[in-house]
Amino acid sequence: MSTTQAQPVRTGVRPGVMLALATIGFAVNFWAWALLSPLATKFTTTLHLSSFQQSLLVAVPVVVGSLGRIPIGALTDRFGGRIMFPLVSLATIVPVLYLGLVGHTSLPAILVGGFFLGIGGTAFAVGVPFVNAWFPPERRGFAVGIFGMGMGGTAISALTTVKLVKAHSMQTPFLITATVLAVYAVVAWLVLRDAPNRVVPSTPLAQRLRATLRLPITWQAAALYAVAFGGYVAFSVYLPAYLKNAYGLAQADAANRMAGFVLLAVVMRPIGGWLADRIAPSRVLAVTFALVITGAVVQAFTPGLAPVGTVAFLGMAAALGTASGAIFALVAQRAPASQVGSVTGVVGAAGGLGGFVPPLVMGSIYGSYHSYALGLALLAVVALGALVLNVLSAGRRRNAVAA
Repeated sequence: MSTTQAQPVRTGVRPGVMLALATIGFAVNFWAWALLSPLATKFTTTLHLSSFQQSLLVAVPVVVGSLGRIPIGALTDRFGGRIMFPLVSLATIVPVLYLGLVGHTSLPAILVGGFFLGIGGTAFAVGVPFVNAWFPPERRGFAVGIFGMGMGGTAISALTTVKLVKAHSMQTPFLITATVLAVYAVVAWLVLRDAPNRVVPSTPLAQRLRATLRLPITWQAAALYAVAFGGYVAFSVYLPAYLKNAYGLAQADAANRMAGFVLLAVVMRPIGGWLADRIAPSRVLAVTFALVITGAVVQAFTPGLAPVGTVAFLGMAAALGTASGAIFALVAQRAPASQVGSVTGVVGAAGGLGGFVPPLVMGSIYGSYHSYALGLALLAVVALGALVLNVLSAGRRRNAVAA
């Protein structure tokens, strides 16, 4: 693939500042992306939705934000984060305002708004190649892990959305989020700079995407991330409904517990990247997927929340966050520099799609059996498949090196 080297646009720019701004941008866009999830139970009551419709409501932004990462990641390889971060943030304002002002009165209207709200979820594919270019290979896992903490934007939504609606109006959280997005877009345009040594591809977008899909690391990381980040997304959007239905918790209490799950996963993500910088990412992933299997099996029996259920969920949160960080350390190590954005887009899409399916499955299972046991058992089976794939892939790499 033909590439050219980007020329320095500014001297004296500190990578830490760029990392901080990228992480804030990721958090702000994820905050917007997750606005519907905390209100799902409210919409279910006011609009008389079924369990499946409730699951669909929170899953639509996830699938759009996931698929959108593929072209957005490739565009970031070409145009850089300095352009793409403000562009994604400004585009996300439109569905946020629509949902807050007029698009929350019927299920079709919410689904339309949720479709375009998915734009906010594509910010992940902007930030990974942007951050990756600012740091040397031996620090990329930790740096990308720090950036990944921006997924805590979903916790901001969980902690504030319901409270703002109750204290003020349905419009309030959407108006506040739109304002923050606008402020960030301006700051990002003025302050963000792409790394001077960023590798800029010169080949057409379609050709780059085809080349990306031929890389073994693309498919390996995509499959693993579909389980790791997909599991995180699934729990972050569906956990309030799960806790309400399975344990009878109030909406606010369920949202607060979901925020705790999210925050622990967020904290563990840079730790996963840091560990993968120092030991083989495959070893980190083997341990984390084993923990997910254990937590899912335990929770399938719906134990009491204090302490067994809480420990099971927090254990899975820590494992999923650590695995997500380790996977992108693996991408940073093995993907060609000019294709990090494209690989990130495909891998990120797989992760988001991994989060799209479980809420629908869980909603359907609960609607049919009034139990989540089968859904959690399926999570354990899928995590076991990821563990086996990880072990086999690591074995093939060792054999290739030995040969």
